Amino acid sequence: MTRLYERNPRYPTVGGAVARGWDAAVRTLPAGPAVLALDGPAALDWDSAAAALAAALADRGVPARLLDLRAHEADWDTVLGRTGDSAGPAADPYYLPLAQNSLADVYRELPRAERPAEGLLVVHGPGSALVEHDLLWYADLPKRHAEAAIAAQQPPLGVNLGRHREPGDLRRLFYADWPMTDAHRDAIATRIDRWLDLQHPETPASVDGATMRATLAALARGPVRSRPYFNSTPWGGQWAVRELGFEPRHGNTALGYELIAPEAGVLVGDGPAAEVELPFQLLCVLHPVEFLGAAVHAEYGTSFPIRYDYLDTVEGGNLSLHLHLHPRAEYMRTRFGRPYTQHETYYVTANTGEGARIHLGLRQDADTGLMRKQVEAAIERGEEMDVERFVQSHPSREGQLYMIPAGTPHASGAGNLVLEVSATPYLYSLRFYDWLRKDAQGNSRPLPYEHGFANLDTGRQGEDVVRDLVQEPRTLREGPGWREEVIGALPEMFYEVRRLVIDPAADGARPAEDDTEGRFHILNVSSGEGVVVETADGRSHELVFAETLTVPAAVGAYRLRPLGGRPVHVVKSLVR
Repeated sequence: MTRLYERNPRYPTVGGAVARGWDAAVRTLPAGPAVLALDGPAALDWDSAAAALAAALADRGVPARLLDLRAHEADWDTVLGRTGDSAGPAADPYYLPLAQNSLADVYRELPRAERPAEGLLVVHGPGSALVEHDLLWYADLPKRHAEAAIAAQQPPLGVNLGRHREPGDLRRLFYADWPMTDAHRDAIATRIDRWLDLQHPETPASVDGATMRATLAALARGPVRSRPYFNSTPWGGQWAVRELGFEPRHGNTALGYELIAPEAGVLVGDGPAAEVELPFQLLCVLHPVEFLGAAVHAEYGTSFPIRYDYLDTVEGGNLSLHLHLHPRAEYMRTRFGRPYTQHETYYVTANTGEGARIHLGLRQDADTGLMRKQVEAAIERGEEMDVERFVQSHPSREGQLYMIPAGTPHASGAGNLVLEVSATPYLYSLRFYDWLRKDAQGNSRPLPYEHGFANLDTGRQGEDVVRDLVQEPRTLREGPGWREEVIGALPEMFYEVRRLVIDPAADGARPAEDDTEGRFHILNVSSGEGVVVETADGRSHELVFAETLTVPAAVGAYRLRPLGGRPVHVVKSLVR
């Protein structure tokens, strides 16, 4: 038997081991005199972390004085103004352009950090590396913790940059805090002396900076899988609960984040008692050519441009009707500051077989004026919208890829398991309608329909939708026991989705041959038991059903050998 779906894939560290606890971490520090900058995101219990660090130093006989950078925050109106978050009736209640600011902009001024006569001065808080220092530590929590804490209105994690005493909001988190913190973290990654994972704040796991960078260098040259995460929503289903063993807090598994580079992490270490979750994005920042490929790096910089996630509506409800998850390309650039937008595809991995549907594209006779009136009536008076009067409804076919260029209205109906393969920018969801559902607090979901109608693509309707967006596979190449199909490609989309079909029972069957040809590949086993990915340098990685793996550009040639005796389908995506 092959192994089961791995919810916590992990990799060994290179050049050093994971340390556990504050005592183990501080043993690597000098007795002073020195200034230690303890940097990290806003979503940390900074008071407790600084106190624990000081206590561990005291146990070693090293005096420590604390300087909380957050005490120097600017007033909130100043922070808002500096980050382009205007007030008044013209303010956008849903979105902001992605902030380009330095973390210094959330402070009145940066304090001077003079080296003490003895012991350590510990400067702590977001942006501490901007203060003159001798040593630099980075304390981190994966982004899912910040999002959950802000949604629950639970400080000290659920706060925004520049306002550490008040409950935060997701709009600021997504469009101001994360872009600013990520850019700062990426800029200092080459000189971090120790990386701390504070998911267990009383006994944090950590690695020294040299080990962190050596480990990432090794991962950037071989197949790597990020840590998956499923969350819950009002429309979520039961497939991942039943099939993959997830135990979500709110009872369903709606969005399965297999690979979303800005939020994904890679687990390194020996096991749960000693593991560190490093940001996946650092692979692109520190090793862009090896990981992404020279051509992809030249076009997208250090932005990993493709994402994979599951939409689970099996025994759940309809997904919100929306225009992709992002605006059309020009609107995205000029209004929101993203250099590229999110085209999307739905690959139906499974469905209930009981009339499951995919909503996709405008009908030929769609009256968008009437559509707007019904959207407004749903929002203002709670009247149901006649969705199929405007948007086409297609039978959900297992193994079919549905193309969703930016600007195309779409939704997965109830009863589907959809592997969503898309471009990475994912934080601008232009929803029209949410089936009049309420959240756990009884509130309607925000529906930024004005943005939606401003981006509605009316150039592809009726039969054009069926012809262009519900494409039939075509064989690209084949060998004994395998073939590679192109299952979706459109001129306006910069990436392509393919399927490798491997039949171990075929006469003369041998492993499927592949080559990255200087660009990363992403693989997901969509049916069958799984495959073993064998690289030319002798490394191998087992990939079972529903798991997603990145094969870096530097891997070059590799082979896929099927596990078990049944045919295997592997969905593959790559930048063209």
